[in-house]
Amino acid sequence: MRRRDFIKLFGTSALSLSASPSIATQLLSSDHSNWTSYRISYQVTLPAHGKSAHLWLPLPDSNDSDTIFQFTQGNNWYGNTTKASFSTLGKDPFPIFKAEWHGKEQSDRRHVTVNCIVKTVHHAIDPTLYPENKKQALPNSIRNYINPTQLKPTNGIVRETAHAIIKEKNASTPLEQARAIYDWIINNTQYDENTRGRGQGNVTYMLENNELSGKCVDLNSLLVALLKAADIPARNQYGIRINDSDLHESIGQYGDISQSQHCRAEFFLAGRGWIPVNPSDVLQVLKLGGLTLDDAKIIQLREKFFGAWEMNWLAFNHAEDIAISPSSSSKFPFFMYPHAEIDGNSLDNLDPENFSYKIISAELVGTGIKF
Repeated sequence: MRRRDFIKLFGTSALSLSASPSIATQLLSSDHSNWTSYRISYQVTLPAHGKSAHLWLPLPDSNDSDTIFQFTQGNNWYGNTTKASFSTLGKDPFPIFKAEWHGKEQSDRRHVTVNCIVKTVHHAIDPTLYPENKKQALPNSIRNYINPTQLKPTNGIVRETAHAIIKEKNASTPLEQARAIYDWIINNTQYDENTRGRGQGNVTYMLENNELSGKCVDLNSLLVALLKAADIPARNQYGIRINDSDLHESIGQYGDISQSQHCRAEFFLAGRGWIPVNPSDVLQVLKLGGLTLDDAKIIQLREKFFGAWEMNWLAFNHAEDIAISPSSSSKFPFFMYPHAEIDGNSLDNLDPENFSYKIISAELVGTGIKF
């Protein structure tokens, strides 16, 4: 037996989502008895040249009230940094690790390792189980998620497209409108495996040029922008894949996850809360599996991922338009990759080998450890 299989056998077992209808039904509510523990390790080595270096790493979200599908059990780090700390960033603070190296050029390369222990559980909310109240007001804390961002405007062609989708489907309630937009994304966009990284999420460019393709950031950003334009609060959750998928090999990753960053989406319904959705993974299986929209597997995934996330993935944050580096006046549209600068010059965070960094996931036996 391989060590990988041994670990999974004695750890908290993964939920199979495709074995039978009864198992598929389990996905309709979060199973909090089936938590799985992981260790996520960043191993970062920066060049020795230059007088100073700075590093920022996104960490698993630890806001338990907001992320009911995961929680952290602690972090630690070691390395030859001049200064380092676990901190937070953003208007709605999310966890990060930051490190600095100062002084003359070093004979040894700068290095640091950061370990995080996190637990996840399959996350699903069936929005059809509850009667919809059209008159129920949105909480003030949620209304911000209707506002546009740098790459997700809600006027012009974005608003026109959203209203056209809703009109075509004669969708009247927020739930019906959200489903119409979700289905439109799956029916009209394509996963493009040649897109660098996970895409940029430039929604206006995609619509104006009719280039409705890309990876998860592109596809889910388009979904979120259209939902916002329909006055439905929505956001991307930026994170990383950490385990194999029970649904399709293309939507999972275990071990070396250095290039497995992945974002998902969710929208808010008054009286119900945040509803997880994941059209980009439907489109990824469609393309890489060589399937068609009327294939039984795609029909099944389309239904499952309107209200569910398979938690072989963890979330870092939902922040957008973030000022990560004090040395730069520009804002990052999102923060999902490690970011480093040497003498104020950014390294290419989509090139982990030359950055250089490695991210490793490991499923832990039993409940895992706590730092």
